[in-house]
Amino acid sequence: MSINPPVAMVKSPRGGEVRPGRGFSIGEVKAVNLTVEEARLLGIPVDARRKTTWEWNIKALQEYLSKVVNVTDVSQLPLPAEAKRVAIKPKRGRAFRGLTPAGRRARGLLSIGLRETHKYKWRRKQRQRELRLRHEAVFRKGGA
Repeated sequence: MSINPPVAMVKSPRGGEVRPGRGFSIGEVKAVNLTVEEARLLGIPVDARRKTTWEWNIKALQEYLSKVVNVTDVSQLPLPAEAKRVAIKPKRGRAFRGLTPAGRRARGLLSIGLRETHKYKWRRKQRQRELRLRHEAVFRKGGA
């Protein structure tokens, strides 16, 4: 039978009811004379963002440590707890991001061969001027 690590109980910010949390705060871990790394090696989840210390969490940690110290079979110990990874949402695609010449320049795309996208516009305009498809060909600066 393996020993399961305790679950940190936290108060909900709005209702004030007690619910299971992501992990124990650094203050609660230090109250039982452990560092964050030692706690994670013992399978205790640590939430570095929490600032509160609750007595019931400290008691749960002390009871857990007393059980872990008395274990003789290593296979009963829990696996080390990894730090919780917070998923970062990807950038939402928007029309204006990076589609301007300044945006392309900032991302370094002008130097790698995508500068043709800007040249295409001016080549097309010049061709339309020559074919007299644009009003600029008829009413150009300086007359005629």
